[in-house]
Amino acid sequence: MNNPIHILVAEDDSDINRLLCNIIKKSGYIPQPAYSGTEALLYLEQRQWSMLLLDLMLPGMSGEELLEKIAGRDDMSVIIISAKGEPQTKVSALRAGADDFITKPFDVEEVSARIDSHLRLYSRIAQSALPNVLQHQGLVLHREAMSITANGVELTLTALEFEILSLLLSAPKKVFTKSNLYERVWHEPYYGDDNTVNVHMSNLRSKLTKAAPGSEFIETVWGIGYRLKP
Repeated sequence: MNNPIHILVAEDDSDINRLLCNIIKKSGYIPQPAYSGTEALLYLEQRQWSMLLLDLMLPGMSGEELLEKIAGRDDMSVIIISAKGEPQTKVSALRAGADDFITKPFDVEEVSARIDSHLRLYSRIAQSALPNVLQHQGLVLHREAMSITANGVELTLTALEFEILSLLLSAPKKVFTKSNLYERVWHEPYYGDDNTVNVHMSNLRSKLTKAAPGSEFIETVWGIGYRLKP
């Protein structure tokens, strides 16, 4: 793991949050504290994360609600750290998508070891799921480096724009509907809100045009969705 590992810590108790962040720092990773479920969701929408440490009893939006919001997201590990240690609570959280459950009070060394273990697992899954480099018609995307070039010119993309382009490059001949894009990139059910997809796609196309004038990389298949231009 040569690239920085970013871990989001959703815990409303400031002392416990600080302790978890210190554990993460000592392991050489980069922590980001969040003190409510809504704050954590905002961070999750802003960038890619390697892991989420999640307390269940959070203000604003509970840990269970947040877990439901990110259901189906397979690009990061989720470890529950909670005082709610009843067997049914653990089972429900694991069935809802959590990868592990640690009961408070916890052992510092155990938390550190479990973080390392799940990061290794997800690293292997990510490497086997997609090639590190995706290419098509002048576009070259490096997943590990989080970089992309268009006709040799490097682009500066948001995390969501990067994921949209990564998804399109993963299947260059496939036409992705707006529903496909929204559910795969935002990891939420699609309820027909075209505006969100349209705005991000427009911004992405604008950046591609600026980097490579005269080239068109993404085409609209009217009434269906988007795909990379053959």
